Amino acid sequence: MLDSTLIVFIVTSLVLIASPGQDMVLVISRSIGINTRAGIVTAAGVATGLLGHTLLVAMGLGALLQTSELAFSIMKYVGAAYLLYIGYKTLKAPPIEIDEGAGAQGTLKSCFIAGALSNVTNPKIAIFFFAYLPQFVSADNANPTMALLALGSTFAMLSFLVKTPVGYVAGRLSGWFKANKNAQRWLNRVCGGALALLAVRLATAATPGQ
Repeated sequence: MLDSTLIVFIVTSLVLIASPGQDMVLVISRSIGINTRAGIVTAAGVATGLLGHTLLVAMGLGALLQTSELAFSIMKYVGAAYLLYIGYKTLKAPPIEIDEGAGAQGTLKSCFIAGALSNVTNPKIAIFFFAYLPQFVSADNANPTMALLALGSTFAMLSFLVKTPVGYVAGRLSGWFKANKNAQRWLNRVCGGALALLAVRLATAATPGQ
């Protein structure tokens, strides 16, 4: 994987992870309802759930991407089309509501489990990973399974690094988001636009080795 591709992957992933969503709301609500440690542990659970999706994608797609150039190209175009679709949905998404009482009870163990289950049982994340990760694996990669594992693990690590400070300052952050609905709308526009541009870039890029 080229260094420039890795940079695009990291920057795009950070934008996506920072956008308000189910996992972010869960981390914030646990920090507010219980304490800061609960939010951080929930973030760790979310990252663990992402590793589960990574394994599924790597084992399921690793062999497919090695079978033929046609299969590789089809996967790329289908994935790019899906990224364009969720980019559009993100652009149109309304501001989220944060329920401060949602995490009022629970042990640290239950917070970790809730974070992991919230993520690993979300079919939208599974579909997203199947569309997103393969876009950053070159057609001439000798071991796409390992490349997918590395990308998914990097995404999970970035998710934890972003959501941990969010959990730490959850009280201040949640109040700011609730008071600034326009900020949420602009954040959704940035994330949706980034996804749409990525989809176009990936769909029009020449296949390596051609």
